[in-house]
Amino acid sequence: MLYSTLAPAEKRRLFRERLRGTDDVLRLPGAFNPLSARLIERKGFEGVYVSGAVVAADLGLPDIGLTTLTEVAQRAGQIARMTDLPTLVDADTGFGEPMNAARTVQTLEDAGVAGMHIEDQVNPKRCGHLDGKQVVDLDTAVKRVRAAVEGRRDPDFLVMARTDVRALEGLDVAVDRVRALVDAGADAVFPEALTGLAEFEAVASAVDVPVLANMTEFGKGRLHTVDELRDAGVRIVIWPVSLLRLAMGEASRGLDELAERGTQARLLDRMQHRADLYDLIDYEGYSAFDGDVFDFTVER
Repeated sequence: MLYSTLAPAEKRRLFRERLRGTDDVLRLPGAFNPLSARLIERKGFEGVYVSGAVVAADLGLPDIGLTTLTEVAQRAGQIARMTDLPTLVDADTGFGEPMNAARTVQTLEDAGVAGMHIEDQVNPKRCGHLDGKQVVDLDTAVKRVRAAVEGRRDPDFLVMARTDVRALEGLDVAVDRVRALVDAGADAVFPEALTGLAEFEAVASAVDVPVLANMTEFGKGRLHTVDELRDAGVRIVIWPVSLLRLAMGEASRGLDELAERGTQARLLDRMQHRADLYDLIDYEGYSAFDGDVFDFTVER
């Protein structure tokens, strides 16, 4: 009811504890709004991911660094406070120079999220699965991560380092870079656009921190199962845009039907029922404040 029953610091502590405690994979689907985050929790997942590409798309923008820290923090905070699950946020390149990374961390801490990842692309950045991206030199990448680590106030706030260098300079350089980013203080690593399980294994064996796998659709890599990724040493898997793509695909098909037939009558069995929506938002729970709020029955 209302918001999360756990304080942000407790969610961060539990997130860290789960990452330390087992070799299992934590599954973080991408939420595109607070309601979808609550559905992710209801379906039994271990965390929620907030994609920079999704935040941009929600604003009708491409993923090229146009969104601001304020916009990302606001949406991430709305999502984080609606679920007891930890929320991991895409902080792009840190929203500026390395010094900005420290401010980014503190702003996202204040938003109540459990952690963030910061990447080594240049500005303007682009989706990690597109051609033509560029990365900063190793020294700048290290400075970004170090500034983020030094800027955080809660030691349980997870600072993850993402590198996009694999697509440009190969796996060996990517492995060397993740080692350097861990040495700079990164709590976990996100090697973007790896091409197969053997590459995940190479990264996981090179560092002693959790490795994240990005299972985005229509990208550079294969779509591996959670079991396959677990066996390769991956500890966190994200599906950053899947829910948005599912929702927009179904919305597009529904609008086609409505435009053609002038009625949604044939779409009802593909919709979330009113009763299910009210259950998900815990409509009945608000009767604790006012008994007149939920004094009706929704028939199926």
